Amino acid sequence: MKDNDVCDLVPLQEGAKPIGCKSIFKTKRDSKGNVERYKARLAAKRFMQKESIDFQETFSPVSSKDSFMIIMALMAHFDLELHQLDVKTMFFNGDIGGIIV
Repeated sequence: MKDNDVCDLVPLQEGAKPIGCKSIFKTKRDSKGNVERYKARLAAKRFMQKESIDFQETFSPVSSKDSFMIIMALMAHFDLELHQLDVKTMFFNGDIGGIIV
């Protein structure tokens, strides 16, 4: 992540406690049981967080396959056009109203 310039390492603010994380590894297999690919992700241990202390709201920018299929069906049914918009940086460039812990 550091090599790809994805994040910056900053010192922990006074009074804040770090949230732990763990690595999750999965092996994807095809219908015959052969290894197709390996997947890995880093997940935060959210059970250690307290609402309104460590966070106020949650947001997940991931859509489900069902949601996507419904949108595509509506687009086809009503003969509409779909435009894609990249809003990843919108949240990074917004004003922050308080201390992030």
